[in-house]
Amino acid sequence: MSASTSKFLYSFLFLCFLSVAGNALYFHIGETETKCFIEEIPEDTLLVGKYKVEIFDKGQNKFVPTVSGLGMHVEIKDPDRKMVLSRTYSDQGQFSFTSHTSGEHTICLHSNSSAWFNSGQLRVHLDIQVGEHAQDYYAIAAKDKLTDLELRVRQLLDQVEQISKEQNYQRHREEVFRHISESTNQRVLWWSILQTVILLGTGFWQMRHLKSFFQAKKLV
Repeated sequence: MSASTSKFLYSFLFLCFLSVAGNALYFHIGETETKCFIEEIPEDTLLVGKYKVEIFDKGQNKFVPTVSGLGMHVEIKDPDRKMVLSRTYSDQGQFSFTSHTSGEHTICLHSNSSAWFNSGQLRVHLDIQVGEHAQDYYAIAAKDKLTDLELRVRQLLDQVEQISKEQNYQRHREEVFRHISESTNQRVLWWSILQTVILLGTGFWQMRHLKSFFQAKKLV
């Protein structure tokens, strides 16, 4: 491989991973409120959520770091509503899990505070990373002693694997949607046939009834 080709390959791999996808946001909740999110992920996919909690200080009129002992309780349920994770963390940290089934996973967060009266407002910074974006490649490179090019190739392979999982999940969704559509169309067809039979039967009964009425009145 020539030097120019190697340089092109290195630049291409670098551009492929220059941007990192994620869902970074922050939201406000009361100390006793619960906030839930739905994350749709394929099977056997790593999800990492990083968070930081701040509390509103009326004296300073701004959000400040929380008091000692105030943390977040995280609950995660899979598409079958089975509990995947239920744990209380500190006011700043991260949680992670690997999905066992494809579909919508529900992530709920609430504080461990029991201040039912005069509860304060919390600001929660949340960053959710899924798939290869949840991997700490700096730690992987340090552990396996990978060069920059080897690290980029490792990232590329992980990304290809994640794309394959996404495609398999989309095919599964398409198959489920197709079955639902076929079932719905079949029910609509049978309902139309039933309506037609009822209308024909009603019309036939009306004709017989009118014929009997006219014959009784000797009109025919």
